Amino acid sequence: MGKAHDFTTRVIWTGNRGEGTRSYRGYDRTWDIAAPGKPVVHCSNDPMLGGDPAKMNPEDLLLSALSACHMLWYLHMASDAGVVVLSYRDDPVGHGESEPSGKGRFLSADLRPLIEVPAGTDLEAAAAIHDRIHEVCFIARSVNFPVRCMPDFRTV
Repeated sequence: MGKAHDFTTRVIWTGNRGEGTRSYRGYDRTWDIAAPGKPVVHCSNDPMLGGDPAKMNPEDLLLSALSACHMLWYLHMASDAGVVVLSYRDDPVGHGESEPSGKGRFLSADLRPLIEVPAGTDLEAAAAIHDRIHEVCFIARSVNFPVRCMPDFRTV
């Protein structure tokens, strides 16, 4: 049996315009994510559903968590393998669908990291690290859709 982990945060709805949910269009789909000692993250619904495009939405947060978990494992495994990473940036894309009823879901996600490594790095070995990450990444192991990784390497 594995070691149990508990993760906590606080989600606080901030969209009450004064009458709560008395009418469907009478409240905002905004909230804050708060955890002791950490900055507050202001969030909103997906803009496709009337949310504020300047704020993170649940889909943004899930995709970001997936990408960040992959990145952290990549950096760890690269260090263990002697692969020096100078910079890492990912522009992931989540592919989803919405049904006429309003139900939606992710179908898949593509991670597209751009990784800078020193000239002379064995790029084949650096790329092979990505293939092992989804065996250990907490978030990737928790989602029910395929996650693909398409790394691009730059040597400097």
